Amino acid sequence: MAHTLQGIVTSDKRDKTITVSITNRETHPLYRKQFTKTRKYTAHDEKNEAKLGDRVEIAACRPLSKTKAYTLVKVLERSHGTIELKEEEA
Repeated sequence: MAHTLQGIVTSDKRDKTITVSITNRETHPLYRKQFTKTRKYTAHDEKNEAKLGDRVEIAACRPLSKTKAYTLVKVLERSHGTIELKEEEA
């Protein structure tokens, strides 16, 4: 089976392409301090089914473009909508 990753869709603006952010917690080897590392991957979404905020699974494939080397396997969990903040009135 191909190398698979799970992450959150952070952009779905491009046609048939999604950007997936994957966050890991790591511990520094010397200072023992925990920190987060976020990697962004662009993945091919043939049917444009993944939307912003969805939790998805992507798998490695042959390079499809300069930046795309992953393809969408499935949408694991749909997002529950977005929160928009009100602008302050002067």
